[in-house]
Amino acid sequence: MNHIEVSAVIPVFNDRNALERAIPASLEVLGETTDRFELIIAEDGSTDGSPELVREWETRDPRVRLFHSDERLGRGKALNRAFSSAHGEIVCYYDVDLATDMRHLPELIDAIREGADASTGSRLMEGSDVARTAERDIASRGYNTLVRLVLGSRLRDHQCGFKGFRKQSLMTLLPNVQAEHWFWDTEVLVRAQRAGYTICEFPVRWRPGQGTTVKSRDVWEMGSDIFRLWWQLHVEKS
Repeated sequence: MNHIEVSAVIPVFNDRNALERAIPASLEVLGETTDRFELIIAEDGSTDGSPELVREWETRDPRVRLFHSDERLGRGKALNRAFSSAHGEIVCYYDVDLATDMRHLPELIDAIREGADASTGSRLMEGSDVARTAERDIASRGYNTLVRLVLGSRLRDHQCGFKGFRKQSLMTLLPNVQAEHWFWDTEVLVRAQRAGYTICEFPVRWRPGQGTTVKSRDVWEMGSDIFRLWWQLHVEKS
């Protein structure tokens, strides 16, 4: 196998329609960024034909890899599985709806090339170009403020689904990451900061995709996850 520089991962659950756009768009932008990449679809128990679509792409393009799970693992577990088997020195992931403008992908990858351990897009930094409802904006700002206050994070936006890592650095974190679903993004960034890793956060252009899969129950669970992680970091270790 040729040496892979970048492994891009797209977590998927019943997202066939979005995949039809995301796969060719990813191949185009990744091809402009590096000539040594793989595109991993971390497909998590879909029943809408998503795995069949990816298998069709696999037969046409060897750079596309399907990671299929018959049972729902949860977004965090699906990402852990994909990253652990990725061949690239740099790994990244982004949401299948391409809510974050793909023109930022070279910036995400270049930050790792230039020495950062992790890089992440931000919808809450000055210079970000974001369109979403006032309700979701308030919820996002409240959540991220709570993460900063309770967990001592220095970052602005923890949940933007657009992140990159030096694989070697990420692999040292994953054994301790317990979040199985949406809180995975936050927990990885908090643990990376506590490990002294260099993290590059930069503003992005972001537009909501069709039909968010984050439910109100997920928001409540992520709120409780903040305090669970605080307990693990500060009480269980004492």
